[in-house]
Amino acid sequence: MPPELRAAKAKVTRDRKESAIRRALTHPVRSVPLAFLAVILLGAGTLTLPMARTVEDPDIWMDALFTSVSAVCVTGLVTVDTATFWTPFGQAVILALIQLGGFGIMTLATLLALLVRKSIGLKGQLVAQSETHTLNLGDVRSVLLRVAKIMLSIEAATAVLLTGRFWIAYDASPGTAVWHGVFHAVSAFNNAGFGLFSDNLIGFAEDPWIIVPICAAIIAGGLGFPVIIQLVRGDQKMKNWSVHLRLTIYGTLGLLVLGIGLFAAFEWNRAGTLGPLSFTGKLLGSLAGGVFPRTAGFNSIDYGAAAPETLMVTDILMFIGGGSAGTAGGIKITTFLVLGFSIWNEVRGRDEVTIAHRSISASSQRQALSVALLGVAAVVSGTLLLLMVTDYSLEKVLFESISAFATVGVSTGITYNLPPAAEWVLMALMFTGRIGTVTVASALALSSHPRLYRLPEERPIIG
Repeated sequence: MPPELRAAKAKVTRDRKESAIRRALTHPVRSVPLAFLAVILLGAGTLTLPMARTVEDPDIWMDALFTSVSAVCVTGLVTVDTATFWTPFGQAVILALIQLGGFGIMTLATLLALLVRKSIGLKGQLVAQSETHTLNLGDVRSVLLRVAKIMLSIEAATAVLLTGRFWIAYDASPGTAVWHGVFHAVSAFNNAGFGLFSDNLIGFAEDPWIIVPICAAIIAGGLGFPVIIQLVRGDQKMKNWSVHLRLTIYGTLGLLVLGIGLFAAFEWNRAGTLGPLSFTGKLLGSLAGGVFPRTAGFNSIDYGAAAPETLMVTDILMFIGGGSAGTAGGIKITTFLVLGFSIWNEVRGRDEVTIAHRSISASSQRQALSVALLGVAAVVSGTLLLLMVTDYSLEKVLFESISAFATVGVSTGITYNLPPAAEWVLMALMFTGRIGTVTVASALALSSHPRLYRLPEERPIIG
């Protein structure tokens, strides 16, 4: 076969593979929610088995469905006590659902983000952000393998630290220590917030060997796979950092400092939270107060006793969330900062939005605005519905709505006592917040069709 014909045939084969992958990934609004819904129903069905629970429950389907939604959407809100209601088998099912949900979100968001940039080759394209317009099965396989490798490595390292601490300091048997270590490591990296203790992590509020590793795993999972892989590859020179990396790293550091500082300021001497703790305990509590609301869902203090100012700051941190293509929820740091830079440049009278000597496209700004406003609409709608079906105050209901939408899982304690109608609202918020932000953002980017003409311009009065 002549070389020209062989090359042409190879190109046709590559084009067919690329077309097949694009068809599979460019319809996330239909395929992704259905896939996650199937896993949720399978998990709920498994949790209804007698071997999965310790007590008889006439509303087992509702509790099982709520728990499955919360686990797959890596949220952490629960209607029953995970430590006592579910058997070890049931807890293992929850752990599997958390891992599936976290892995699915990371791989899906990464593939869609790269597809939007038309750059799925990881070795050069992901790090250098070069537009090679390549897309093939090998690249997708590389994405999946790298995500799995990074996820399992961080979870394993966290599990080893936690297992050692549970074994040495809390007289747990080797088997129990390993199980607690693995469960909380997976839950932390996936920003799920499920715990195997009835008071979550309140009993470990002054133990740095528990709180610090969990916080580190939460931050790592919330950075997102593109950021982790770029840091792992050693691109530590800031001049080589992409705009996405800069926004995620600086945004994460800024929100952590702000969250920790404000939490300490509002709760340092408060009797129901940090007040009774030692100085070290207050520092650890402040660290947890700044990290856990970043969609993790753990709690080392009782948020039902927290100051209104603390709840407001937590609302903001929860809604913003973590990094894109990671296990964190919320509207994402990049979305928030792109909108912030857009406002800043508008105030300065600049037509072009620039970040780190790079111009941000108008389509990216519109996508950020759409995701943020749709998030606001979801939270407002959920809050209104919860107010209609419950007797709780606006402060607590808003906190619960944002926690569900941002897939955080922190609660002021009202989740256990909500009526079924309110549970359906929270499940809808969790599902929308976990799947919606990814699919909507990618769908907006992939469905853009530039016009070949321009209509006459008119300027309505703004403000």
